[in-house]
Amino acid sequence: MQSIKTKLKVNNYQKTILAKHAGVARHAYNWGLATCISEYKETKKRPSAITLHKRLIAEVKSENPWYYEVSKCAPQQALRDLERAFKNFLTIPGRGFPVFKKKGKKDSFYLEGSIKILKGNYIKLPRIGIVKTYEILPSVPVKNVRISKKADNWYISFKYDDQPNPTAKERDIIGVDVGINALATCSDGTTYANLKAYKQAKKRLVRHQRAVSKKVIGCKNRIKAVKKLAKVHKKVADIRADALHKLTSWLAKNHSTIVIEDLNVSGMLKNHKLASAIADCGFYEFKRQLSYKCEWYGSQLVIADRFYPSSQICSQCGHKQKMPLSVRTYECSACGLTADRDFNAAVNLENYVSQ
Repeated sequence: MQSIKTKLKVNNYQKTILAKHAGVARHAYNWGLATCISEYKETKKRPSAITLHKRLIAEVKSENPWYYEVSKCAPQQALRDLERAFKNFLTIPGRGFPVFKKKGKKDSFYLEGSIKILKGNYIKLPRIGIVKTYEILPSVPVKNVRISKKADNWYISFKYDDQPNPTAKERDIIGVDVGINALATCSDGTTYANLKAYKQAKKRLVRHQRAVSKKVIGCKNRIKAVKKLAKVHKKVADIRADALHKLTSWLAKNHSTIVIEDLNVSGMLKNHKLASAIADCGFYEFKRQLSYKCEWYGSQLVIADRFYPSSQICSQCGHKQKMPLSVRTYECSACGLTADRDFNAAVNLENYVSQ
């Protein structure tokens, strides 16, 4: 299956309807969490999502008529999400206890039913009506959607069945060395610049964060300042995601076999001198995108061993020598090869398959 997430082009009336749905979903989730906590203290048992939904209809909906202004799917799915959050807390190590949701933070809700994609960039949603999107939507049947809010913008996402579409390849094998100075250096000589979105926006982020900290909590000016800060953060994330999507799509579409390193990103982030620059690259997201796009376009992804010394081996003669991070040019003491450090590592990654 493939998924798509795109921005909605909504008017003020539609924004109000979407906000009502998100508010009802948040209220149901918080009510369910409070009910689970109190029930467990008394009986040492936690009610299921079905039990909570029956109680919600009997106890909450009758007292809050604004529940009937939105689709029944929003609160129902919110209780399912709560049940999954409890299961993750009990089964997945490191997952924390479910917390209460706050207005304006990760607002989202779920819809299902009579959903239909109309011609072009229109989609018909239950209880909301026809909504326009900024992108052309695929003409596929849609069973359910999730609508979320980020930086004062509304987005819609859904999954649909799709078959892999292998593309014609320009090159058999390519090695890709990811780094900080250049986002990716390929063994064919191609380099992708690292846009360093966070570094470019750091001064603006500091200025907006300072503006938020100076405002009184709860006042309207603070809400405005928070929205401005969220827009800057969103722009940084969008720039980084756009660069990664372009790079991974080009690699998967045009190369039969792609070889990358198995980087220990969590370990690299412990280096406080480089942590900010490393996080700004999105190494984990690069690997994640490349893995599923290779399946889409009929390519093979090979991940070299984490301890493979691609930067220390001469790509011409195979001689191995130490290479500190400060040294950016590889000068082989055996054969005299002189090459860029990252390009030499990329060629070694390409040769890794034939070893």
